[in-house]
Amino acid sequence: MGFTYWTYRRPFTVKGVAFEVKIGAALPDWHTRLLQDGRELARDRTHYMGAQADYRNHRVVHSLPDGSVLEVESGPVNWFTVGIAVRLNGELVHESHPGRRLAWPLLQGRGPLTPQALLQMQEQQRRDREQWVRNKPSLMVDIALGLLFFVVAKATGNLSTAALVGAGAGLAVVVAQRFVKVDLLGGLALFGVFTLLLSAGFSLWLQDERMVQLKGTILGGLIASIILMDAAFNQGRYFGARMARYIPGAAVDTRRLALGIALMGLTMAGLNLAVTTWMSRDVWLTYTTFVDAPLGMALAMLVFKYARR
Repeated sequence: MGFTYWTYRRPFTVKGVAFEVKIGAALPDWHTRLLQDGRELARDRTHYMGAQADYRNHRVVHSLPDGSVLEVESGPVNWFTVGIAVRLNGELVHESHPGRRLAWPLLQGRGPLTPQALLQMQEQQRRDREQWVRNKPSLMVDIALGLLFFVVAKATGNLSTAALVGAGAGLAVVVAQRFVKVDLLGGLALFGVFTLLLSAGFSLWLQDERMVQLKGTILGGLIASIILMDAAFNQGRYFGARMARYIPGAAVDTRRLALGIALMGLTMAGLNLAVTTWMSRDVWLTYTTFVDAPLGMALAMLVFKYARR
């Protein structure tokens, strides 16, 4: 069992006795433990990554002192949380999420997982791992450039200087790419370099470091508006169709996807404008470094859910 990075707790009571189910998300597995007064009674565990991937729900069984059989089923409710269904002698007595199906998100709306479907999911997972290996260096570059901007801005107290240093580092990465085989500029890294150059250019041209803060609003609003036009006038067949490739396992309405991404972009641009206008520079710096990206990812998950047919 790998390092557990998140634990869900689901308490319930049967026949006046309190139990707790702890469902731990780890790498590369997840596990379910049934406890009473902190004492483990039963557990189940499966992998969700690699060749051993198994997408069944967990079932833990325990016999009560009177001979009754307590069975707890656990499984994902959606991409963000998990639930449990408790049965006593086969009769349902408790649900953490009443009426909701417990199944991996990729299986929501499908019937039982057949061996053929499992092979297809494992093949998709293999391709996802290969894509992650390819994209990891560029992701690390993007994170490093963002942290460099934050550190320099904190150290110098000048956003223009931080933008110039970041732009210089970004250009160094572009040059380094010519001499290494690892993809340093794939994914969002090239976009990050571009925004740093844009920030530095705005700052030098207008002699106003506030333009560094507004680059997310200007660029994000512009891109979101273009995607919005694709959704409104082209059914999302250009941007929506391309972004749909990153949503495995389900049919996607490209118009809804493009519309959702556009509205997300306008929302993020508006939030950046609000933080720039009404908050201090230090608050904006913390927001753009540590809040903006996780918030964007959370909104993207909602957009993906909205776009699924």
